[in-house]
Amino acid sequence: MIDSLDLPRRYLIPFDPRDLPHHFADVLVIGGGLAGLRGALGIDSRARVLVVTKDQIRESNSSYAQGGIASVLDPEDHFEDHVADTIAAGKGLCDPVVVETVVREAPRRIAELIDWGTAFDREGDQVALGREGGHSRARIVHALGDATGREVMRAVIEQARARPNVRIWQNSLTIDLLSFEGRCRGAIVWDRRRGPSLIWARATLLATGGAGQLYRESTNPAIATADGHALAYRAGAELRDMEFVQFHPTVLYIAGSARHLLTEAIRGEGAYLRDKDGHRFMPEAHPDAELAPRDDVSRAIVAQMSKTQHPCVYLDLSHLDPALVRSRFPSIDRLLQGFGLDITRDQIPVRPGAHYMIGGVSVDLDARTNVPGLWAAGEVTSSGLHGANRLASNSLLEGLVFGARAAEDINRSLDHSVPPLLEVPPIAAAQRQDAREPLDLTDIRNSLRALMWRNVGITRDARGLEEAARQVAFWCRYVLPHRFDGPDGWMLQNMLTVAHLMITAASLREESRGTHCRRDYPEPRPEWERAIRFRRPPLPEDSAPADPALTTEPDRVGTS
Repeated sequence: MIDSLDLPRRYLIPFDPRDLPHHFADVLVIGGGLAGLRGALGIDSRARVLVVTKDQIRESNSSYAQGGIASVLDPEDHFEDHVADTIAAGKGLCDPVVVETVVREAPRRIAELIDWGTAFDREGDQVALGREGGHSRARIVHALGDATGREVMRAVIEQARARPNVRIWQNSLTIDLLSFEGRCRGAIVWDRRRGPSLIWARATLLATGGAGQLYRESTNPAIATADGHALAYRAGAELRDMEFVQFHPTVLYIAGSARHLLTEAIRGEGAYLRDKDGHRFMPEAHPDAELAPRDDVSRAIVAQMSKTQHPCVYLDLSHLDPALVRSRFPSIDRLLQGFGLDITRDQIPVRPGAHYMIGGVSVDLDARTNVPGLWAAGEVTSSGLHGANRLASNSLLEGLVFGARAAEDINRSLDHSVPPLLEVPPIAAAQRQDAREPLDLTDIRNSLRALMWRNVGITRDARGLEEAARQVAFWCRYVLPHRFDGPDGWMLQNMLTVAHLMITAASLREESRGTHCRRDYPEPRPEWERAIRFRRPPLPEDSAPADPALTTEPDRVGTS
């Protein structure tokens, strides 16, 4: 049984609109990764667009992507095959219409990136295509060998900076979405120079990325603290599939160093996984061996680590052509040299790490949420593309497609009658009570990350989930009511809010499916071929009564 939690108040900070600076835009884009910037680039040039990013514009999960973007470009490949591979990885929870739409739009989005100056790797006069786990054919476009995200984001950022109607605020944390009369009207944004500001917008696109920092072992940058999931939830948006987190199988494991992703493409080129005794174990674990879907490879690695009582396994590329390896993976080659490792000869220590948040804000094919005025795209969403497990190299593709579709739908909405930006100021949020004792935020955050890794990680069971629920409930009782005046506190409140939803969903789903693996329920169950959905109940601070059809009782979830 999961203890009840007090739901977060509507706004993390109390505010009076008369005391804060106001800024205005036609479209507010929250997040500067690929989904957000592709959305900004698609907005009508007559509309004023403001992009706010939590860190520098180049600091996003998109920029760190190594593997590439999946697209049917080879005449011998077929849309139907990419669709089938995606649905197979999703283990019964993909939306076939969404999958078909995204796959068929992929070639157009790749061509668009090339037109914008993205230098994809080539073989002769054709774009080079690689193969990754779960794909039946080579269909992955990549750039700079193993730095696709960096090259794609370079081109897209240059395009955004060249648009006279697009402004970019960097190092700006979005605290909450603004809502009034049942509609999203913009956001409260904070930076060290300006402090909090109110940004009013006719349309808001949420593209804040993932939640990897909820886990001790993660490939995500420090900014991935689930902010978008939490602020959307507080604003009344529906979240779903929160139990599904993808763990990348091969994260460099060197004590004391950052957890660097080692791309799926390494195994696509033929690398082996071996245990500490040199045994290649994947052929015994899955028919596709090292090219199995990520969830299968991650679980096989964890099982082998347990069997051998060793903290990692090893990537072996020593049987591959050294020149090919160095030319295909130049960034990883340089990284490993810094640790005294030779990618062509040495065994590379790896273990799984939290990589991609599959669950998120529910959106339709136009990237609309259930909150009027709010669209969402990219990793912060649950679009129906990934189901219970994301196929490799479908994430940048999703950001491109849904960023573009969001922009198209926003343009249509801006052509129609939209309520004025600010008819009546929203009521000031109620004051919060400060905790009696100062809080050690770093200690709570580190403890939360360790707890999530231990109990809500690659494998789970009822006992561990109950322990996690009790501990998170305890932290929430004294952290969520606290009034903070800086980002460390707000980010911790977001992390705890989202951790609660993830634990609740993982406890309810009494089966194993995709990335959600229960030791006590090891098989999929037909009755769970559905989504778990969360919407917060109405709160006294809401500026207008919520539509009863869009709410549930406190701490309950709906399934469909």
